[in-house]
Amino acid sequence: MGKDIKKTIAFLFFLLAGIVLGTVVAKLCADISFLSWLAYSMSVGLDTASPLVLDLIVFKLAFGFTLTVNPAQIICVIIALIIYNKTCKGL
Repeated sequence: MGKDIKKTIAFLFFLLAGIVLGTVVAKLCADISFLSWLAYSMSVGLDTASPLVLDLIVFKLAFGFTLTVNPAQIICVIIALIIYNKTCKGL
């Protein structure tokens, strides 16, 4: 495997780990009064409850995409990217 592929896979791993860890932290902090701000979230996109539908008689194609972000995810992604930069310099 080339260096570029290894770096890309490592980057995606750290990015995904930051997103997942941020989601877990937000769920855990939702009930703690002074940390509940970490669970505040915003959603953007095409709502999956009423997606954009393309009806071509033979088949229907529905498009729906929602991105939800909270402060805990942003903080964890930043930390994950800092760790990525420190650990993947040699790749």
